[in-house]
Amino acid sequence: MSTTIYSARKIITMNPNQPVVSHVAVRDGRILGAGALKDLEGWGDYTLDERFADKVLMPGMVEGHAHTMEGTLWRNVYVGWFDRMDPDGKVWSGLKSIDDVVGRLSEEERKLEDPSTPLSGWALDPIYMDNRRVTRHDLDRVSSSRPIGILHASGHIMNVNTKALELAGLLKPGVNHPGIPLGDDGLPAGELYGPDAMTPVGPHVGFDRALTDCDERGLIDYAKLCVRAGVTTSTDLAAQLTDDSVAMMLEVTGRPDFPARIVPLRVFFGMSAEEIVTYVVKLKSQSTEQLRLGRIKAVADGSIQGFSARMRWPGYYNGAPNGLWYTSPDQMLELYKRALAAGVQVHTHTNGDQATQMALDMLEPALKAHPSPDHRFTLQHCQLADAAQFRQMAAMDMCVNLFANHHFYWGDEHYRLTVGPERAERMNACRTALASGVPMAIHSDAPVTPLGPLFTAWEAVNRITASGRTQGEGEKISVAEALYAITIGAAYTLHLDHEIGSIEIGKKADLAVLEDDPTEVDPTELKDIKVWGTVQNGRIFAAEDL
Repeated sequence: MSTTIYSARKIITMNPNQPVVSHVAVRDGRILGAGALKDLEGWGDYTLDERFADKVLMPGMVEGHAHTMEGTLWRNVYVGWFDRMDPDGKVWSGLKSIDDVVGRLSEEERKLEDPSTPLSGWALDPIYMDNRRVTRHDLDRVSSSRPIGILHASGHIMNVNTKALELAGLLKPGVNHPGIPLGDDGLPAGELYGPDAMTPVGPHVGFDRALTDCDERGLIDYAKLCVRAGVTTSTDLAAQLTDDSVAMMLEVTGRPDFPARIVPLRVFFGMSAEEIVTYVVKLKSQSTEQLRLGRIKAVADGSIQGFSARMRWPGYYNGAPNGLWYTSPDQMLELYKRALAAGVQVHTHTNGDQATQMALDMLEPALKAHPSPDHRFTLQHCQLADAAQFRQMAAMDMCVNLFANHHFYWGDEHYRLTVGPERAERMNACRTALASGVPMAIHSDAPVTPLGPLFTAWEAVNRITASGRTQGEGEKISVAEALYAITIGAAYTLHLDHEIGSIEIGKKADLAVLEDDPTEVDPTELKDIKVWGTVQNGRIFAAEDL
């Protein structure tokens, strides 16, 4: 039993009994103790490691809502609005017009030798391009003979060209589906909303696996992003978890050099409530140290900026029609009842306030039928919840994971276009959640926005939009509260707070290694703190070595 004691400029523990220490002792991948060197020497022989003597350590950050598919998506063409770093550290410039998108796609199309190879892109965000709808005719400018599919930044919408619709058998009049709008000619316009509409076309445009799943290389690349962001535990919050994908994830996460703990949730699509609960209970028995199985992700509605979220009166600010139900109230009620009866946790995606209310209304009778004192059912995103809804969550012992990053990436558009000034000011109401006594995490929803908990914390503290405005002064939280939300707060929503989220005796030796102190820098500079790397289960990973 070898013991290593690490010294650091400062160690932020998130343990209220000793919030700041100078040393941490690690044995067998766990924290043997934290404190002053003289207090740790009593554990016996040790090696003093001073490589972090000029660094700041904090608990390994926990990303409570992300998707490992980001690692796989980087093998497609990035067409997002904002500059973005890939797993190898290269920064790709954002594209500011549909012509720019067509130009980058055309450049990549010319590199493809086989004319039947599809061209796939991701992170499209036309709401910034005067919200002009991208059509199949726009993508036909890239190629009319090669199938092309572009996933939106939200992940809830896909644009495809004429060839892709043709291959999927959808280029015909008479298509009647709420997720497939028609053009003036009566044919599908090339926009596909929601999984029902996207799935039939996906295999023809390079998304031949479930849109939410990664592959082996993608999982490895995603883990690189985790190290660069200081993340030691991340969810994969909507995976299909087939036998093949689970086998792959078990093998990859079991490698001695894999640097992150992955918590994948089986998405509630393609199975009945009874089937998915039975399936997930069986999956849980396959859990390992690095792969934690046994949870369900339900999706109530779509995205606000994609106008597919379900909104209460008065609806969208610009008068757009209400969004889509991805899961009906009856289905949600049955899922909640069966999951509670089986002791399976459910996380539910709700963007619009009508979707949030539906989830609350369905959980209440489910809890009466199957009381559960520590269920920790969590609402994910939950962006438009008001104070009354947070009080209802607290009464039912629910958790919430708010999408703080949205204020930077889409806050200005929410203010002027989607929900209007009043609701935009209160979106992702972190202060109200905490004041209501609702356990809270905050997240990136990578690949919807880049993985980076320090950025997410910065946004929850400052609530700055892309144009530089402060949006929602009354919903700001402190730096200490934001750091809690990206460590122990997120761990709590996963029933993992007894293992991770703080630096204290008995927990996993998961650390984020930072170049600066997040409690000492100006709060406006929180996002700019450089991450040296991570320690995960006692193993050291430097970002520069990836």
